[in-house]
Amino acid sequence: MKHDMGGSAGVLGAFQAAVQLKLPKKITLLLAIVENAIGPNSIRNDDILTMKSGKTIEINNTDAEGRLILSDCVSHASSNIGNVDVILDMATLTGAVMVATGSKHAGVLTKTKYMENRICDAGMRSGDLVFPLLYAPEFLKSEFESKVADMKNSVKDRSNAQASCAGHFIECHISEEYGGDWVHVDMAGPDCRNERATGYGVALILALLKAPGFY
Repeated sequence: MKHDMGGSAGVLGAFQAAVQLKLPKKITLLLAIVENAIGPNSIRNDDILTMKSGKTIEINNTDAEGRLILSDCVSHASSNIGNVDVILDMATLTGAVMVATGSKHAGVLTKTKYMENRICDAGMRSGDLVFPLLYAPEFLKSEFESKVADMKNSVKDRSNAQASCAGHFIECHISEEYGGDWVHVDMAGPDCRNERATGYGVALILALLKAPGFY
């Protein structure tokens, strides 16, 4: 866990910097802090969980655990926090993203071209580089089909845009009443160098927020 918690570290660092810079924006931080450990309360294959969104999840891969707590976070943000314009989730979510975008770019998934352009521009300005992932829920959601729950937590075909699928899994738990933008940042590639964390994500978010020196 020296760098696999890079998403939480990045958003926490950005939040702290935004507060210290006194940015004139309303920002809410949700941290998905859990212990990934074996124990009597651990999830097991074939378990069925009921998520905060109300959807049921059949566990078919216990290593695809991060998306479960992230899904609860976006569900809470989209249904319990008022006047939200953008929900951003960031995590070292998949190894597959490095196949898609390499080791220096995070993969980003978002449903609007406006938000895709905005986050890519923030990446260029900050040096925390990003590149768009395929956005195609109409083709990819079937990867999570389950006979006993609303969906499984991992894909049937690991070669079918797996990084995008993981993002769409999280997206499925956003409230249907939420009308703002959403962007998913899978930063498993650039979060570490030589077994040390890089601090990726802090500058990216500050650029997105148009902080002084980042815009």
